[in-house]
Amino acid sequence: QVQLVESGGGLVQAGGSLRLSCAASGRTFTIYAMGWFRQGPGNEREFVAAINRNTGTTYYANSVKGRFTISRDNAKNTVFLQMNSLKPEDTAVYYCAADPNPRVGYSAYESVGRYDYWGQGTQVTVSS
Repeated sequence: QVQLVESGGGLVQAGGSLRLSCAASGRTFTIYAMGWFRQGPGNEREFVAAINRNTGTTYYANSVKGRFTISRDNAKNTVFLQMNSLKPEDTAVYYCAADPNPRVGYSAYESVGRYDYWGQGTQVTVSS
């Protein structure tokens, strides 16, 4: 089992920045992929970014490409999401996810159903 705890959410004005953190514990050595997803009011959970924990290869949704950066610190079992140039439409609960299964290609990383472990979420609110 793997446990995930997110932190770093909050209220920020449009154009501002936030950095989310996701600390993993438990059988962290089994993790292959880690990702960030978000869910706004009345919306389905959607992919934001993901990273291959071993190679560091990253994947981004088009809506955040160039503004958000995902990174990892394997020594601390932590994944980060640096969010810059935030927009009101980025407002959502952000969830960290992890999975032990190998995968290839963007579609495998962006799928909600391909992640076994989820955090409790952290709220990000961007005011206009």
